[in-house]
Amino acid sequence: MKIDLAQVKALLLTDRQADRVVPPTGFTASLTLFSAGVMAFLAVFALALSLATGRLADRWGNELARTATVRISAPEGQMAAQTAAALRVLETTAGVDRARALTDEEQAALLAPWFGPGLPISDLPIPRLIEVIETSDGFDADGLRLRLSAEVPGAMLDDHTRWRQPLVRAASRLRLLGWVSLILIGAAVGAMITLAANAALAANAQVISVLRLVGAQDTYIAHAFVRRFTLRALSGACVGMVLGCGAILLLPSAQIEGGFLTGLGFQGWHWIWPLIIPLLAAAVAFVATRLAAQRTLKDMP
Repeated sequence: MKIDLAQVKALLLTDRQADRVVPPTGFTASLTLFSAGVMAFLAVFALALSLATGRLADRWGNELARTATVRISAPEGQMAAQTAAALRVLETTAGVDRARALTDEEQAALLAPWFGPGLPISDLPIPRLIEVIETSDGFDADGLRLRLSAEVPGAMLDDHTRWRQPLVRAASRLRLLGWVSLILIGAAVGAMITLAANAALAANAQVISVLRLVGAQDTYIAHAFVRRFTLRALSGACVGMVLGCGAILLLPSAQIEGGFLTGLGFQGWHWIWPLIIPLLAAAVAFVATRLAAQRTLKDMP
C-alpha cells in the first residue's frame, strides 16, 4: 500500500465535517491512545536494549579480539627468570605488537572484586600475568604455545577465544531479541488499532448509511476513520515515547564497575531513534485503519 505526500497532508489538515463521522470520545479513543502509549513506552526500552547490546558486542569483539594473556606458574625463585624468558619469546613472535608483565598492584586490582582490597600478592603463590597486544594481522596461537612450552615450561597462553565468542554470540542474540520485540510491538499496535477501528465502524453503521444516502463516497468515510485513528496513535505514542525516554534518563550511566546493566541508555546520536517510534506508530495505525475501513465498508450493505 502506497503512502504519498498528498495523503499525509490530508491527515494533517483539519476536516471538521469528516471528524464528526468518528466519535471523539469513547472506549475506542481510549483504547487507541492507551495501546499506542504503552507500546511506544515498551518500544523505547526494546530499542535501548538492542542498541546497548550492539555496543556491548562491538566492544567485546574489538577489545578482546586483539588481546591475549600469558600466565606463568613457577616457584618463587624462578618466577622472574621465566617471566623474562616469556617476554623475550613474545618480543620475537610475529604478530605481537607489545607485551608487558602486570605489576603486583595491577594484579591486586584484578583480584580485588573477589578478595577485597589490600590483598598481599607477594605472600601468595599467584601466577604472573603478561598482557599481550596483537597487531592487526594477529599471531599464530598454536605456534606460540609450542614455543612457550619448549622455552618457558611454566607459561600458558590464553587468547580469550573461549571467553570472547560466547559473550559476543550472547550479545548478538540479545540484540536480535530487541529487534524482534520491536516488530512484535508494532504488530500488537496494529492489532489493537484494527480492533478499535472495527468497533468504531460497527458503532457508526447507521451514520455511515446516512452518509451514503446523502452521496458520501466510501473513500471519504474511510479517510475520516483513518485520520482520527492515525492522529490518536501518533499522540499516544508521543506521550509513551517521552515517558520512556524519561525513564531511560533515570537509569544509571555507563560505568565499568557496574558492567552491562549500567549502560542501557542511549548514547550520542542514538537519541534520535526514539523520535521515529511515534512516526512508526502512526504509519502502522494508518495502514491498519485503512485496511479495516475498506474491508468493513465493502461488507456493509
